[in-house]
Amino acid sequence: MTTDPEQDRSARTDPVSSLIDPPESAALAVSYLRVSTKEQAEKGGRDEGFSIPAQREANRRKAEALGAVITEEFIDAGESARTADRPELMRMIRYVKANKVAYCIVHKVDRLARNRADDVTIHLALQQAGVLLVSATENIDETPSGMLLHGIMSTIAEFYSRNLATEVTKGMTQKATNGGTLGKAPIGYLNVRERDQNGREVRAVQLDPERAPLIEWAFKAYASGNWTVSQLHDELTSRGLLSLPTPKRPSKPLAVSSVHRLLTNPYYKGDVTYRGVNYQGAHAPLVPAEVWYQVQAVLTAHKSAAEATQVHDHYLKGTVHCGLCGSRLIVSNAKNRHGNVYCYFVCSGRHSKRTDCARGAILIADVEKLIEDYYQRIQITPAHREALAGMLHHEFDQLMAAETDELARLTTRRDRLQHEQERLLQAHYADAIPLSLLKREQDRILAELDSINRRIDAHHGEYADARAHLDDALNLLEYCADIYNRCDDANRRLCNQAFFTKVYIDEDDVLRVENNRPFEMLLDPEVNANALNWTQNSDKARTPANDSVGKGSSLVRGVDLRTCFSNPRRPLKSLICRVLKGNRRPSGRPTSSTRPDERGPVRKKSVQSQTRLNASNRAELLAGYAAGVPVRELAGRFGVHRATIWEAATAAGIERGKAELSDEVREHASRLYAEGVSLAHVAKHLGISNEVVRSAVIASGGTIRSAGRQRR
Repeated sequence: MTTDPEQDRSARTDPVSSLIDPPESAALAVSYLRVSTKEQAEKGGRDEGFSIPAQREANRRKAEALGAVITEEFIDAGESARTADRPELMRMIRYVKANKVAYCIVHKVDRLARNRADDVTIHLALQQAGVLLVSATENIDETPSGMLLHGIMSTIAEFYSRNLATEVTKGMTQKATNGGTLGKAPIGYLNVRERDQNGREVRAVQLDPERAPLIEWAFKAYASGNWTVSQLHDELTSRGLLSLPTPKRPSKPLAVSSVHRLLTNPYYKGDVTYRGVNYQGAHAPLVPAEVWYQVQAVLTAHKSAAEATQVHDHYLKGTVHCGLCGSRLIVSNAKNRHGNVYCYFVCSGRHSKRTDCARGAILIADVEKLIEDYYQRIQITPAHREALAGMLHHEFDQLMAAETDELARLTTRRDRLQHEQERLLQAHYADAIPLSLLKREQDRILAELDSINRRIDAHHGEYADARAHLDDALNLLEYCADIYNRCDDANRRLCNQAFFTKVYIDEDDVLRVENNRPFEMLLDPEVNANALNWTQNSDKARTPANDSVGKGSSLVRGVDLRTCFSNPRRPLKSLICRVLKGNRRPSGRPTSSTRPDERGPVRKKSVQSQTRLNASNRAELLAGYAAGVPVRELAGRFGVHRATIWEAATAAGIERGKAELSDEVREHASRLYAEGVSLAHVAKHLGISNEVVRSAVIASGGTIRSAGRQRR
């Protein structure tokens, strides 16, 4: 059988023709190709880049040398060899197990695996399938020397991979330390390539003139507290914000999750984050730091269902809780028969029947007044502020004095190392030590000096930051009532989150609070008493007998001041930036904060003020109810609704009994009804319910007329 030379030459040069119609006498082989990154797979604007075609050609020549024909090709484009879980590799293993294949050809051993364990596993799977692994550029086979070379090459590949990862991490850490952007900049920025004065290429980041203004507006809008993430996403989409196009994906509107992600990205305030550490970036900030922190405070406020604004919004939601069962107080808008809407806080535990709480509803306006009055009570005078500041700064001085020995040891060690540096340099000038030894010793000394200087700076910086936070907290406490009174709703929410963890409203309208750090310590009565005593005794001479320095005693018992005044919570940071630093002063409180309701006009106060039962009144009411006093009489005596009495009796375990009427009242009711008076009028005249009148009529032998009809 003769073959056409031109056809044979085409089959040798074209891998596709051999895949379609392989010669019957040739051995069968598979080819495995791989590049590590997507950039390599798309380099030069090609679908396969440059590496894949080069590997294919080398594998084809190796197959010709073996007298084999490649029947199947497997390409992992952009897949790392540090893991064996690659789609095309797994498909190749399944293919060679299902088909009779003689060779598996790779360009190099490191194309198959970059660690020894995976290499052994893959090689064993090929051996069990009866397939011989062949490298196009390395002399490996099943001989002892070939196996030795295979093991050495796979070990070298693993070393190369791990060493490369270490070097890349080191380089990226250094780049982040210098403020460089790692990878692709977020939306609102553009990655650009520039040339410096020496003609070297410099990769930089600049603002996107099309998208940066929209991102900046999004931060400022959300910082106001008047937007949800979903609403912000819809508005950005309507304004035309689109993602950057890529070779494979066109521009499209952002997802809601992408909007949330960009709001939390510190890159927009000028920071670069790498491996959990923030560095000062070299790029231009898109938003001021105080705006970014305010956005984080609003996000935190809206994170839980307690702060959801989709149903009924109020700045106290999530802050106020029921004083009886501890459940949150939720907003409930009640409409009366005149069409007026009244806004109440009701216990969520009672509302959902999760608890047996008997807490009644309370007008929102009353709760707002309770919070305002509480701020008036906790606001301190300038003299009180100076007393607290003096005592606490004295405590900080004691703490620093207690750590003087450690600081002195670090300073002595630093001086000794600097002296050692000078002696080494002098010895080198005198030709006493070679340059290589000098360099090695200098590197060691510089590393130790760097560590010691960082510890000394941290020692001073930790106390400096804590002292600054102390002064900011005291300044807020001195003007807290004035600040709260002029704040709008969004800033009032921020104040409450900064000062309080929870606010409890008891049944008798007594307010109990759980203060946030550091106000839980600053408002502690014992701490304030100690501050007053310390001020009164500050002019007295301190003797070794009564001085507490070095003896471990403290005017602030059981409090770690550095922990208490370090790392302020995000709402407190935002409040300090907004109020104390003057970056964004809160606007004046609007004259009317009435929230609209589509069902009718909203009233803050009802015509009749709410009546709150204290403990003694409640006990007296329940005793009268148990003794059989009519509910209507009890309601008039204590100024509460009849339903309130029944609920209080049910919560106390007192069964609701039927009213017992005297014979005269029963006879009188039956006679009035027989004369044509309606059930409702008889009940109203006698002060009893319709059901009681109905029972009296039936008991006396009368019949009940049809509804709406009276006997004439």
